[in-house]
Amino acid sequence: MGEFLNPVLIVCVLFSLCVSTSSAQSCAEYSFSSNQIFRSCNDLPYLNSFLHWDFDQSTKTAKIAYRHTGVSPSRWVAWAINPSGQGMVGAQALVAFQNSDGTMRAYTAPVTSYQTGLQPGDLSFQVSDVTATYANNEIIIFATMNLGNLSSTVNQVWQEGPVSGASPSVHSTSGPNLQSMGTLNLLSGESGTSGGAMNSRTKKRNIHGVLNAVSWGIMLPVGAVFARYLKVFPTADPAWFYLHATCQTSAYIIGVAGWATGLRLGSQSPGVQYSSHRIIGIVLFCLGTLQVFALLLRPKKDHKFRVFWNVYHHLIGYSVIVLSIVNIFKGFDILNPAEKWKRGYIGFLIGLAFVAAILEAYTWYVVLKRKTSSSSKKTPNVVNGTNGYNGYGPREHDTV
Repeated sequence: MGEFLNPVLIVCVLFSLCVSTSSAQSCAEYSFSSNQIFRSCNDLPYLNSFLHWDFDQSTKTAKIAYRHTGVSPSRWVAWAINPSGQGMVGAQALVAFQNSDGTMRAYTAPVTSYQTGLQPGDLSFQVSDVTATYANNEIIIFATMNLGNLSSTVNQVWQEGPVSGASPSVHSTSGPNLQSMGTLNLLSGESGTSGGAMNSRTKKRNIHGVLNAVSWGIMLPVGAVFARYLKVFPTADPAWFYLHATCQTSAYIIGVAGWATGLRLGSQSPGVQYSSHRIIGIVLFCLGTLQVFALLLRPKKDHKFRVFWNVYHHLIGYSVIVLSIVNIFKGFDILNPAEKWKRGYIGFLIGLAFVAAILEAYTWYVVLKRKTSSSSKKTPNVVNGTNGYNGYGPREHDTV
């Protein structure tokens, strides 16, 4: 049996090596169906993309083939050179997607703003022979570009997104779609990415998310639980107040740091807009600031305006908690972290709600018990004074 298994095992290992090698093919191992050959190529680091080209330095002419694999027929792809800087605005793009009738559409599109719809237009340099093919879930754009007075080192941008009707729709604004840019030396073939800037921005986005999730999403609800349920225990007074104030004030300070980080990210990405997330964040900052200042104006317990202050404080406080939770889930959708983080936060909310439900029931039990005890003390035990007693003890003129 062992003699039979050994050759089978060897064959399986060799087969797996062949499969893994073929699946990890680089651009240098790719053969075009049209038998075209390009002297240079690059495996682009994001979005399953590859660039092949020939560059004639004397005429500043580049023949390129941009390949995007693993793409469905309902998606568009684009590759661009940005003569004015890194990023999307100013890019001179080649765009391609499949029409509803199965034919391919390929054209040039200058990107003048973040709200561009990739509409056809002339580029800042000459482009000819723009075509595209689609087969085996792969789109290839071919073009010949005369770069004129551009340097042989160019800023490149590549992208993909959904097709709506007969035109490109907005692509994703997170993850690889924000990292798909870099530099390319058409002579040496050396390429670089904007990884440093993108990693820095990603780090700031993560810091922004963690600060806000911990402050607005965890500390504020926990502080509210302290205030609502600990005060029912006489021994916890005034400890519950200091716990509540410390928790909420710390949450506000951390939350302001997260809010400021979000503003900084917004200023660094003027074309990336998350309107609802941003608006809710501004409202939360304003309401949270009002709550902090309200502590300085808190009337004493016996003040006639204290009841109105309590209503205001509770209404604003619970509104902040609800808006915070909503905005944190919007943040999850934007950052798109590992699913375990979202599940962990959902688990925290479920656990906190369970604890609050138990404490709520116990609080009502204690309150009702105290009311019953208080009313029984005020009501005489014997109305007619039978055996010489009433609710307050024996009468002075009665004798034993």
